[in-house]
Order: sequence, then structure tokens, then C-alpha cells
Amino acid sequence: MDPLELLAQPIRLRIVHAMRGGRTLTTSQLCARLPDVSKATVYRHVDLLAAGGILEVADERRVRGAVERRYRLRQDRAAIDAETAESLTLDDHRRGFAAAMAALLAEFNAYLDRDRADPAADLVGYRQHAVWLSHDELLEMIGEMRRAIAPRLANPPGPGRARYLISPIQFPVEEPPADPEAGSARRRA
Repeated sequence: MDPLELLAQPIRLRIVHAMRGGRTLTTSQLCARLPDVSKATVYRHVDLLAAGGILEVADERRVRGAVERRYRLRQDRAAIDAETAESLTLDDHRRGFAAAMAALLAEFNAYLDRDRADPAADLVGYRQHAVWLSHDELLEMIGEMRRAIAPRLANPPGPGRARYLISPIQFPVEEPPADPEAGSARRRA
């Protein structure tokens, strides 16, 4: 199974999210982080992610006669590169977006199901903004968001830190209006 097929599935995407930040976790620990998913399902998806090279065994130890494996995420395999993204079909994008939204919804519901969930105190946000941007302005905004987020991706867990899922999403919601100047320039040429 190629990385796109592996990552375009909500439960596997949630496992990848849980493994980010340099974590090494056992399948049992992943089950505890995904309480709304059956243990058999988590085990099956961990096996698929490991077989596909997205997860690798960090270490093994014997526990009551069984081998317990701790897995780590292979960052280089857990993302879709720009070249692959350019080759995706519209249906591939549709499937990938649906998986990302399903994973996001499942993560949010799992958060709300916690005993101490407090969206106001936890500064939960899910606003949407419609902004008018040229192509260059969009590239500038994406660069600004990357510069703001990228340094924080390496933050390790620690006292006072909670893990937040941040999902920047942007896409045009309507066609840009025809540029009358571009049309007249084409007619004059």
C-alpha cells in the first residue's frame, strides 16, 4: 500500500497524529489514546502502517511471555510531498480531504468526551474566515502560517503543555472574476 492509501484513512491518520512529536508508543498506549476505536481495529491499522513503512519498531521487550513493540513515526514517510500532491486526481483530493475531516471530527469528539473537557479554558477554536487574496497574497499567508507553526512542531511534551491539533485549510470558494484588462489585452494581441 502506498503512503497516500495509508494516510487517506481516518483511523490511520489519527494514529499518525498520536505518534507525532517524536513519541514512541506501544499499540496498547495508542488504544488508550483512541478510546472510541476498538483494540482490534487499532492493532490492524498499526500493522498496516508498520508494513507500509509509516511506523517503525523503535524497540521490543518481553512482557508476560509476549513481545511488546514500541513504534515511532517515520516523519519522512508520514506526509505527502509536493510532487505527489501535484499528481493527485480530483477524486484523490476528495478522498484525502474526507479522511482528514473525519479524523478531525473524531479527534474533536474524543476531546469533548473527556471528563475535564473545557473548550473555553482550552482556547478551542474552529472559526472560518473568508478572505479575498491574490495568488501572491495566498502564498505569502501560507508562508507566514508555516513560519509560525513549523518551529513549534519540534516542541516536546512537558509540564504545562497540552498537545493541540492545528489544521490550516484553504481553498477558493468561488471562481475569481474575469479580469476585463486581461481580456482586452488578449483581444489586442
